[in-house]
Amino acid sequence: MTKIPASVLSVTSMLLHVIIVPVFFLCFILLYESAWMMRFLDEPVNGMVINTLILSAIMVGILALSRIAMTMQGREGRLSWLQYILWSATEWIVSGCFMALYMALLYGDYGYFPALGRCMILLASTITYPYLIIDFVICTTHPDEQELADADLVRFADSTGRLKLVIAREVLLYIIAQENYVSIHYLEAGIVKEYVLRQSMRGIEELMAKHGIVRCHRSYFVNPRHVKVLRRDKEGMIQAELDVAAIKPVPVSPKYYDQLSKMLL
Repeated sequence: MTKIPASVLSVTSMLLHVIIVPVFFLCFILLYESAWMMRFLDEPVNGMVINTLILSAIMVGILALSRIAMTMQGREGRLSWLQYILWSATEWIVSGCFMALYMALLYGDYGYFPALGRCMILLASTITYPYLIIDFVICTTHPDEQELADADLVRFADSTGRLKLVIAREVLLYIIAQENYVSIHYLEAGIVKEYVLRQSMRGIEELMAKHGIVRCHRSYFVNPRHVKVLRRDKEGMIQAELDVAAIKPVPVSPKYYDQLSKMLL
């Protein structure tokens, strides 16, 4: 299921929703002056302006709590578009429930459910527009920085699909097959590290191709960004010398030599 852009869950997006949606609601009602809205809100105790201000304040409180929770959720994992739509609809429903409670308690002439129906219509006829506009602007003007960052991260999962290792593409050196495992060699703070993952070479082949890590031998993947030179040893075997002195050259099969050499030009 498609995830929403990280920018929709940003602090900027949260503030825009908490401020603009209630302000739009307030201005729309006061400027549009719909006859049924005026009859519903213009009571002798407070009057239309005060009632609309209080309803707007209720909306601010609910949106603030909801969007803070949504922003925190964004740190754990982004929502899908369906989840985001359902979350936004819940904000609308909860706002309507509390608004109806205020109107029903303040004015005994209204029952709760008649007031609830009117509040739901109020919200449906007003806040739909700022929701759509804000999300459209956020999605089109703010690049998805999380996705851009994720594009440079290699996520290794084991044979059961569980995520085990996440490293930057630039620090990955090479991978070697070891029976039912693969040994991942990478740099961490300038030191060569090794992580043994229960996975097959075929199981990570698509992932490697996605990140530009190439097969150089039936038992090896190598990161071309770290290949300094290709040379033959005394036995005539081709080897890839990496730009890290602490590791041995990686063997290169004739089958993969042309592909790798072209990437070094």
